Amino acid sequence: MSEVTLESLVSFCKRRGFVYPSSEIYGGLAAVYDYGPYGVELINNIKQIWWRELVYRYDNISGLDSAIFMNPRVWQASGHVAGFSDPLTECRYCHTRLRVDHLLEGVGAEASDTMSETEINQLFDDYRHLVVCPECGHRDFTQVRHFNLLVHSNLGNFTGNDSNPVYLRGETCQGIYVNYKNILDSTRLRLPFGIAQIGKAFRNEITARQFIFRTREFEQMELQYFVRPTNDLVDFNLWKQRRWDYYINILGIDPANLRWHEHEKLAFYAKAACDIEYNFPFGFQEIEGVHARGDYDLTQHQKFSGQELDYYDQAVDQKFIPHIIESSSGVGRVFLMLLNEAYHEEKLGENDKRVVLKLKPALAPVKVAVFPLLRNKPELIKAAQEVFDQVKMRWRCEFDDNGNVGKRYRRQDEIGTPYCLTVDFDTLEKGTVTVRDRDTMKQTTVQLNELVSYLSSKLDY
Repeated sequence: MSEVTLESLVSFCKRRGFVYPSSEIYGGLAAVYDYGPYGVELINNIKQIWWRELVYRYDNISGLDSAIFMNPRVWQASGHVAGFSDPLTECRYCHTRLRVDHLLEGVGAEASDTMSETEINQLFDDYRHLVVCPECGHRDFTQVRHFNLLVHSNLGNFTGNDSNPVYLRGETCQGIYVNYKNILDSTRLRLPFGIAQIGKAFRNEITARQFIFRTREFEQMELQYFVRPTNDLVDFNLWKQRRWDYYINILGIDPANLRWHEHEKLAFYAKAACDIEYNFPFGFQEIEGVHARGDYDLTQHQKFSGQELDYYDQAVDQKFIPHIIESSSGVGRVFLMLLNEAYHEEKLGENDKRVVLKLKPALAPVKVAVFPLLRNKPELIKAAQEVFDQVKMRWRCEFDDNGNVGKRYRRQDEIGTPYCLTVDFDTLEKGTVTVRDRDTMKQTTVQLNELVSYLSSKLDY
């Protein structure tokens, strides 16, 4: 098996219909991508499994789908208007704008998110002699300044200008915080309880890199878990373990490719923070953050909105602002992780190899492919179509009669289809179908009247 590179994944994603550059016929748009026929199926499976494992598994978690547009004061309360920024410098020679934390990372230095402009300029000055512009190779840079990542827009009476701005949301969690009281009032939930959401967010990234790992339009899967102040670190450790187990037991990630990164410098309001990192072709990088955020978020929204957001605990006859444990991951990052984990190039004999995507069946974009053994035999085509019609509404399926059976197997292996069904003359005479396993390539004969039950035992989540 050969080593997976980011270049091989990028090529595979476009060639096999997983990911395309957005508006490519017009030259594309940096850090924006479209998910193709197989990509959107994998994306949907990722989200459905996450939703089942949180909203359906736990009785005290409810779902939410909040709007992308929000009142601009939400982003003032959250601190995004004043402090949601990346450190920016510009090469004086080629005028390329660059993120300073990325430049420093390349020479072995680390810039904290909490640094002021003065502090990061001092750090950049210490390492400036080592930093080279990745575009032109020169070493002459402007002073560092903070670049706000909120994407300006316009909506109704909000003009989008500096005096009356409106934004596309920079993160999905704020929609949860401002709906916390609504959900508490309209459900029977009591502490501790969670609110889960999957939705789009937008960030005006300075530079694009690492394919779909860092994009300007992306989707987040977030859980905000509301707890009693006295129990927040207990719940923090509980969700750390649950999220770690999810990647290994549910998504099938090799534990050797995962690690925890504990934050040494915390935001002023945080009590604890750590990330689960995955070993991508470009090194270990964050796929999910688990944070103990204290009561900062609800306190800020209570202050800015003038609405009471405290919680009355009947058991102790007290009112207080709940503390929040956050679990947040990016759909695109999980997508890229799964492709990297599942992509294999296997040598078969001296002069042959196959590309196979060894996704867990619940994640596979296509679950079953149906083939007639021969494309020039109408009776086989008809029988194969009947088998296809039998299974296509139960699982995502494909019908393929193009080329020989061996080539069809290879095409399905490459997109990760767990099982291929071949309809042959035994189907007509004995009522059987041949089921071929993607990973072992072994073939099993199954009676047609037992086919759905057989596949259910293999495919149902």
